[in-house]
Amino acid sequence: MNIFKELGSDLKNRCLQICADTEIWNQATLETPKDPLNGDISTNIAMLLAAKTGENPREIAIKFKELITDIPYVAHIEVAGPGFINFTIKAEKWHDCIKSILNGDKDFWEVNVGKGTKVNVEYVSANPTGPMHIGHARGAVYGDALANILKKCGYAVTKEYYVNDAGSQIDVLIDSLLIRYKEALNGEKAIIPEGFYPGEYLAVVGKKLATDYGHKLLDMDENSMRQKLKKIAVSEMLELIKLDLGKLGVKHDVFTSEQSLHDNGKIEEAVAILTKMGLIYHGILPPPKGKIDENWQEKEQLLLRSSNYGDDQDRPIQKSDGSWSYLAADFAYAKDKIDRGFECLIYILGADHSGYVKRIKAVIEALSQGKVKSDIRTSQLVNFVKGTEPIKMSKRSGNFMTVSDVINDVGKDIIRFIMLTRRNDVTLDFDFTKVKEQSKDNPVFYVQYAHVRAKSILAKAKENIPSAYEVFTNREFNLSLLNSEEEIQLIKLLASWPKILSSSAITREPQRIAYYLIDIASRFHSIWNLGKENNDYRFNIEDNLELTAARLALVESIRKVIASGFELIGVTPMDKM
Repeated sequence: MNIFKELGSDLKNRCLQICADTEIWNQATLETPKDPLNGDISTNIAMLLAAKTGENPREIAIKFKELITDIPYVAHIEVAGPGFINFTIKAEKWHDCIKSILNGDKDFWEVNVGKGTKVNVEYVSANPTGPMHIGHARGAVYGDALANILKKCGYAVTKEYYVNDAGSQIDVLIDSLLIRYKEALNGEKAIIPEGFYPGEYLAVVGKKLATDYGHKLLDMDENSMRQKLKKIAVSEMLELIKLDLGKLGVKHDVFTSEQSLHDNGKIEEAVAILTKMGLIYHGILPPPKGKIDENWQEKEQLLLRSSNYGDDQDRPIQKSDGSWSYLAADFAYAKDKIDRGFECLIYILGADHSGYVKRIKAVIEALSQGKVKSDIRTSQLVNFVKGTEPIKMSKRSGNFMTVSDVINDVGKDIIRFIMLTRRNDVTLDFDFTKVKEQSKDNPVFYVQYAHVRAKSILAKAKENIPSAYEVFTNREFNLSLLNSEEEIQLIKLLASWPKILSSSAITREPQRIAYYLIDIASRFHSIWNLGKENNDYRFNIEDNLELTAARLALVESIRKVIASGFELIGVTPMDKM
């Protein structure tokens, strides 16, 4: 049972004579009011219709109300405010939700809002210049959780990693590895110039090169040697990244090489298409605004008309040496995705790419002629601290904490959950001390403890009250006994899982799952704490087998929903702590 889906269907079937506009019905929402005094579920359908017809929304809402008074599971209907229609649902309908959870009903567990839409989610895409530092983890977790949620909601999802194996950072990587290679051959500690990659991970690769090739690489002409070093360096760094991602529970379906776009002519192909569309031209950009650049010179460049799509100005797609810019490679990459049949392209970029959003949107709209949707999200920075000491990270300084380091310190599950406790576009504080505390102030511990507590209640009932446990497992319980206000409110929250799931997918906000799990844990712990002082609230009551069996059904429903939420955000539920 999905109460939102069922009520929406019943509402539409009874009110088509008032509103036959499919678009309005698709826009209408069914939400849980923030104030319980406004009922259990509220809809804005009357206000949407009024905005189109010009009629009074309250009068339209009253017309709706007259046609829906016979919905059997609705106890009360009220028109409120400017035209909201508020529904109060009968208790037995909420109890049906528990049955749906335990029986694995598709209407509850499978939310098909995607309807097979082919979606590409590109995330992480860290430069292959070393192991992943922990600063990359937020985008990795956000993208991975979002992809999981979209897949659960009926989208055909491909998880993709764009390997930035072309550009100046790769030249620096080659130079850094060459120093380490010579260091291994000579046996003398090398001095790493400023701006190079000094990390010991390259020293390991250098020793491997010395063992495998001896001096042979140095005997090659410079171009051949650098190409060989590039291939080895990128391959080794990518393996380190994949290893770190694996420890974080992230696995991509596809790895696409930027260099391959240069090599196979796809950039020229995409540029030719955009030129034919009149979107690429030779022109002169104005000088930088707000500052004086003594090195700036007026010159003609090959430009993208990105200002046609809301960008601040047109953008160059070639460097001064005639090579293609990073943006030009993105033309080819976007076209490659479009050619693969994706209907929606989702990019998860770092905070430093916020100015890049309008440009890539423009390219996708142009290359697909508006047929492919794009959704470009940025993950803001994470402030990592231990107590009061900030942790700084930079691959080039060699002073950085890898994802692997942090996993060894706090574990994968803590990283993934904490990264989803705020919106991705808001700065997040990650305190290595606090995240390991076992208290209600630590959200991942709080939710994990709820899952453990549920398992413990079920295990103790099986051992100490086997007859009640048997009634529960045989599904012979009487759910009408779950009638306290606290129990009903918790059941209502469990019933909203399909709504939370679909809204997380539609808004691209996986943190809604984390918030929801925290809310469930809070309500569950509150009832358990009431039971320490008042036996009426205890879950296992030895002299009341029927009530115990009903409450075991509630506990197992809580456990299943928490486990399902954990699965989507990539956290392993614990059985004991």
